[in-house]
Amino acid sequence: QVQLVESGGGLVQAGGSLRLSCAASGSIFSIRAMGWYRQAPGKQRELVAGISSGGSTDYADFVKGRFTISRDNAKNTLYLQMNSLKTEDTAVYFCNALGVVAGGLYDYWGQGTQVTVSS
Repeated sequence: QVQLVESGGGLVQAGGSLRLSCAASGSIFSIRAMGWYRQAPGKQRELVAGISSGGSTDYADFVKGRFTISRDNAKNTLYLQMNSLKTEDTAVYFCNALGVVAGGLYDYWGQGTQVTVSS
């Protein structure tokens, strides 16, 4: 089992910045990749950014150049630095970990943290 706890959300004006954190605990060794997703009211959850165990990163087009995903393996923590925030970035942001369980892959999720960007 992997437990994920997000923090760092809040209210910020458009153009501002926030940094989200996701602390992982439990069977850390089983994690193969991690990522951030978001879900706005009335919309489906969507991938924002991902990072592999080797450090390769991938971003959704709508955040490229503005958001940066990183991980501190010593602290078992995933980060999402969000700059130049837009009102359309308002959503609940979820941390995700893809772990190996009994030979298969399993998605772990945090509880989510609210990010609200005001105009």
